[in-house]
Amino acid sequence: MVKMTIVGRVSDGLPLARGPRYLNQEHDSFSFYKQQAEFILKEISRGALAPSKMTIRVDHHSFHYLMENGIGCFITLCDSSYPRKLAFHYLQDLQKEFQKFDISLIDKITRPYSCVKFESIIGNIRKQYVDTRTQANLSKLNANRGQDLDIVIEHMYQIVERKRQSEISEEILTATRKHVSSIWGSPRLEVIALKWTPIAIIVAVAAILLWANLVLTDEFIV
Repeated sequence: MVKMTIVGRVSDGLPLARGPRYLNQEHDSFSFYKQQAEFILKEISRGALAPSKMTIRVDHHSFHYLMENGIGCFITLCDSSYPRKLAFHYLQDLQKEFQKFDISLIDKITRPYSCVKFESIIGNIRKQYVDTRTQANLSKLNANRGQDLDIVIEHMYQIVERKRQSEISEEILTATRKHVSSIWGSPRLEVIALKWTPIAIIVAVAAILLWANLVLTDEFIV
């Protein structure tokens, strides 16, 4: 079943709305999966997850997300046994309703989960996908049955590991830049460079001229 839904803004990863909780608090940690969903949203906003559609496996669940024209992102958490095709139909229905909202107002939202009006829409649409055996849902499952969904599938640990490697690389790069800056940005070295660089250039030019003169003299003697 559909257990969690979050709608977010792609530009900055701000979560705008969420559906009602459908996780069993005794067995599943709602806060854990909520953090996972928000992490996915942030990764999408920074361009680490490029596909417009993706399924992400985590434990015995799957996150499915759908991104709309770089504006809105729709994420849902389902049981791993829930039909993936239905999950994306559900996200597409959310997307269609989201398109009816004024984008300029969406851009002005600054607080997480403050688009309360859309939360009731999430709840109403979700009800249509609770029972996978309804005639409407069976029709969706049977439509284009021979065609596989062209959707990337990854595991959460892969995404987390990529983020970790990216942070390590960034830290090394930042440390290297600071180290180089601390060496060549030293006021003492700047004074030395200003004082001795012209002298070094004069000595180098003189050495080249002397060498050239010796070569020409040898050729003349020969």
